Amino acid sequence: MRTDLCAEAIRLGRLVRALTGPEPPAQATGLLALMLLHDSRRDARLDEAGDLVLLEDQDRGRWNRAQIAEALPLVAEALRGVPSAFAVQAAIAALHCQTARPEDTDWPQIVRLYDLLERVQPSPIVSLNRAAAVAMVEGPRPALALIDALAAGGELDRYHLLHAARADLLRRLGSAAEAATSYTRALSLVTNDAERRFLERRLREVQPHAADRARTAPAS
Repeated sequence: MRTDLCAEAIRLGRLVRALTGPEPPAQATGLLALMLLHDSRRDARLDEAGDLVLLEDQDRGRWNRAQIAEALPLVAEALRGVPSAFAVQAAIAALHCQTARPEDTDWPQIVRLYDLLERVQPSPIVSLNRAAAVAMVEGPRPALALIDALAAGGELDRYHLLHAARADLLRRLGSAAEAATSYTRALSLVTNDAERRFLERRLREVQPHAADRARTAPAS
């Protein structure tokens, strides 16, 4: 992550709001809030070895509380009237950033916000993120059905996070062999080293179970 570029983007976002008078455009407000919230978690995303730390495992004490405090009123301001895609994305990020413990995250509200985002800015990526939120509310099986429907469309076939998300749901369902196949597909597409190491670890975790299932499967 280029921290200098993130800092410059936030500086420019603040400048745009300052230059547009007492009532800045909602798009600019939502974008600034979104950048502040995403950047606030920067220091917790990787561990000391440079390996990826999932959101639920991050040390929330390392989140930048000053940036979160700056962003939250901007989110409320950006949501007034007809919300933009930036405003809705910022509202989702705000729900994560306001939660002291991952188990307290308001996932039903996040699903509702993704429902809104699908109307404001429909895209396969938004639908994929919504499926991940559905998994947290309804469990992995309904979310897997949503992801399989997205995969059937073909638009995300070369998007490694679709295959990684599918693999994780299959892992949670105990389908080790299928999970290993999806992790392998994700690894063939990923370009980020930290993400690659994370996927390799997950693949190693499911491979012994996949081998055990294969050995105990009845002969045809």
